[in-house]
Amino acid sequence: MKTFWVDRDHDRYETLVESHPNGFAYTLGDIAPVAFACTAWTFATPPILDPGWVRWHRRVLSARCTRNPFDGSLIAKVELVSPLPAELTTTRAWWRDRGWRGWPELFGQFVQPTDRDLSRYPHLRTTLLIEAPLPLDGLPEAPEPDTPPADVAAAAARAVTVLVRDLSDLVGPVLQQLDTDRAST
Repeated sequence: MKTFWVDRDHDRYETLVESHPNGFAYTLGDIAPVAFACTAWTFATPPILDPGWVRWHRRVLSARCTRNPFDGSLIAKVELVSPLPAELTTTRAWWRDRGWRGWPELFGQFVQPTDRDLSRYPHLRTTLLIEAPLPLDGLPEAPEPDTPPADVAAAAARAVTVLVRDLSDLVGPVLQQLDTDRAST
């Protein structure tokens, strides 16, 4: 199952990074690769690059990388579409014929309900939030401030590739379980 992947057909990423050198300015020369990797991820995903250079499983609503203010480590924050908790599925008495709706799907993708839908029906959309540390292994060092833009872009692309691998390892088993549970119901 694909969890996170780089969309090689949308190879606009390095051009975007090269054309926005100020976007990485505060990360250059940093002793740790975390801020540089987080900025590289931000540039590879919507809304900065839309469609994103990084793609993800249909249950992933958002995926961010941040620096932990406690110790400077790399933290992933991934929001996933989830089925209703078991406590809400054992009985439908709470529905009371209100026409409750869950996550709308459009061409197999989970989407937010439209304003029109919200004006007509109540919606209950459950999510899971994964917050977890990611390893720094394999991340490139933050380039120095005098590094040519093309080399900064190449290092950013490498950082994104490593983050894609690590996020897939972290989130993949959760998504597999969610999809397995959905298929068995």
